[in-house]
Amino acid sequence: MAGVPRDSSDSPGGPPRSILNVILSPDKLLVAVDTLAEDAITAKPSSAAKMLLIPQHDLVMATRGSAQFFLRLYELSLQASFRADFTMEQLMAELGLVIEKLWPNYVAAADQAGIPRDQLHTEIVLGGWSPKKGRMMATAYAKSADEAPVIVQPLEGGLASPGDPLRGRPTSFEAMSVLAAGRLQAAYLNGKMGRVVAGGRLIAATLQHEQALIEDHGVIGLAGETS
Repeated sequence: MAGVPRDSSDSPGGPPRSILNVILSPDKLLVAVDTLAEDAITAKPSSAAKMLLIPQHDLVMATRGSAQFFLRLYELSLQASFRADFTMEQLMAELGLVIEKLWPNYVAAADQAGIPRDQLHTEIVLGGWSPKKGRMMATAYAKSADEAPVIVQPLEGGLASPGDPLRGRPTSFEAMSVLAAGRLQAAYLNGKMGRVVAGGRLIAATLQHEQALIEDHGVIGLAGETS
């Protein structure tokens, strides 16, 4: 599969400092994230799960932004997945509303912790197999601490966050290409911020109908490193 990744540009003020890539075809979905996390108050680094599965429905959720917000959203989505009448389409339709409902509590907690509001931003991707459509589908959601409503964007072909370092680069499901893209993005983000904000390892989930594969593609390096 070739083409230019759909760009999700960094927002001004306090953009997410992570990598979130999606490659989508009718029968295959790949979602890749880096593992580097940073405590919002102490800046202490750690390793985070920025991507989680709802395996009984061939679904994956991933984030670029607040881990705490993502985990709460995943918890509610997982609970919903136990319903007998659960469908992916319904979850996709409801997720934006859930984000709006949860967001004020998240902002209030951040205010109490002394976290600047310009650092509050989340990007979420939900994707997987749609029995109704007979194909893979994915939707991206974005929300910031301003008054703007959540942005909901059905994806066609994919998404790259950050997108700037991958402009003009063909997309590919091949592991080496996925890893190379992640390394370019990590170097871009770290160079832009002047310190290490993206890195660790690149983890990718590849979904096909009735199949989910999680792979560790390797280290994506520190600031300025590409190998």
